[in-house]
Amino acid sequence: MYNGSCCRIEGDTISQVMPPLLIVAFVLGALGNGVALCGFCFHMKTWKPSTVYLFNLAVADFLLMICLPFRTDYYLRRRHWAFGDIPCRVGLFTLAMNRAGSIVFLTVVAADRYFKVVHPHHAVNTISTRVAAGIVCTLWALVILGTVYLLLENHLCVQETAVSCESFIMESANGWHDIMFQLEFFMPLGIILFCSFKIVWSLRRRQQLARQARMKKATRFIMVVAIVFITCYLPSVSARLYFLWTVPSSACDPSVHGALHITLSFTYMNSMLDPLVYYFSSPSFPKFYNKLKICSLKPKQPGHSKTQRPEEMPISNLGRRSCISVANSFQSQSDGQWDPHIVEWH
Repeated sequence: MYNGSCCRIEGDTISQVMPPLLIVAFVLGALGNGVALCGFCFHMKTWKPSTVYLFNLAVADFLLMICLPFRTDYYLRRRHWAFGDIPCRVGLFTLAMNRAGSIVFLTVVAADRYFKVVHPHHAVNTISTRVAAGIVCTLWALVILGTVYLLLENHLCVQETAVSCESFIMESANGWHDIMFQLEFFMPLGIILFCSFKIVWSLRRRQQLARQARMKKATRFIMVVAIVFITCYLPSVSARLYFLWTVPSSACDPSVHGALHITLSFTYMNSMLDPLVYYFSSPSFPKFYNKLKICSLKPKQPGHSKTQRPEEMPISNLGRRSCISVANSFQSQSDGQWDPHIVEWH
């Protein structure tokens, strides 16, 4: 953008609302996805295709979280970008890329569950981990190609003493950016809703309804995926569609401008809520979380005096050994440390 080509909305409502939302999303999202990545990297021996998809979902979410402190600083300065052109381009590209990546892999997780439940004998269910990794690399390449245009454009707008850094403009339609923003919602939405309906329908019409617990777990998992996706992305898509429908009368409208900024923060909260998907994806994940909680809450007792006898073991060593034994006991459970399959399908 060039000087004077963007709206400068007076007032500080957005600057007051956005920082707390982004800080909460960053803290909870970084913590939740960080714990998930630790589980993937250090507590799992056997990787399956579904593991690969969930791992990449966690990576996309965690990388998106890294960008949020810079956006928080931007809003704390009343929408003034202090880091220059190149960091602005890289930041907006990283946000868009990982937001799209999160959507793509959330959709793939839903589709993977669909084939396992509705078509358990389909060839898709027999692909190897290497093939799944190839699919993931292809999807990342498509996501990068779809968002790389943000690196090629100048998004800074200088007005008086403030410099804005925005991927959306509020004077007119935003071309390819608006197209991508709508496509990356409506296409996955259709796939996720289709998979959700077919999974629930397939489970309900089967005669093996004695296994009610498994049916409930499968239904709960796919419903969590659908609810997280719709809750996080529908508000911002609706706000942008309203702007596109009413422009030019809504151009630089403070209420429309504020609604878009605030609802965009919900898209970041998707990365905060995705750990719920990991939690409901397998019975092993709640066990993993509980083991970590037990170790972290283990009371630390003061050791004895320095003149303790050789045969006495310090209390702190006992605490450490107890945590190690808890971790080892978890490793002996549940087939490969943390199996992200939701249930045992029969």
